[in-house]
Amino acid sequence: MTEATVFRSDVTVELVRAQASDHDVLYSARVSTIGEQTLDRAEAAGERETDGEGLGKRDLGLINYLMRDRHGTPFEHNSMTFYVQAPIFVFREFQRHRIASYNEESGRYRQLRPVFHVPARDRMLVQEGRPGKYEFHPGTDAQHDLVEAEIRRTSTEAYAAYERMLEAGVAREVARMVLPLNIYSSMYVTMNARSLMNFLSLRTKRDDSHFPSFPQREIEMCAEAMEREWQALMPATAAAFDQNGRVAP
Repeated sequence: MTEATVFRSDVTVELVRAQASDHDVLYSARVSTIGEQTLDRAEAAGERETDGEGLGKRDLGLINYLMRDRHGTPFEHNSMTFYVQAPIFVFREFQRHRIASYNEESGRYRQLRPVFHVPARDRMLVQEGRPGKYEFHPGTDAQHDLVEAEIRRTSTEAYAAYERMLEAGVAREVARMVLPLNIYSSMYVTMNARSLMNFLSLRTKRDDSHFPSFPQREIEMCAEAMEREWQALMPATAAAFDQNGRVAP
């Protein structure tokens, strides 16, 4: 039985597991000067006039110093694994970042589901200007209608061709060649906070960024969701990242 075709405008980002906190940054930084550092030892030393997150003024100052002066390695001693569902063209951009571990759903080993991306009506649609210096503007209703109609038509036709080849006994790795880049895939991606900050600096557009970035909207949606999860895990580190121009240390 043919599975019903689904069109989506969103992405899915779930934090699957994490071993990440602001304390990890502090311990890994202080081992350089005082050896092993644990929460119990810091408390015993009277260093814990905390801000509610278990961090004192000296802790916050150290995190900010490390971020400001780009001492990056203390931000690597943590780990976050995300489960992401997004169109394949987003994953191709993701994997330009060779600072993470990826495992993606394989069209060689399973039949891909007929789930396709179609831009939401509020997505900027018109590009003006030359490469490296261009702007995006809202499209007209007619342009949005055309984009949606053509994406729906070609995606449906492509998946029908894919199914015909599978039903004829053609291998999945061959049949998938007709599928468009807007078909959804899924993957696990694991990275540390330093790598995530590098990713965020390039894949989010923010006025407070020292180096402006102009990401494609669909990968920016993933980056924004990942940043929200990270902010909850490492609020002091995330705040220092913002305060210092969103430059990865």
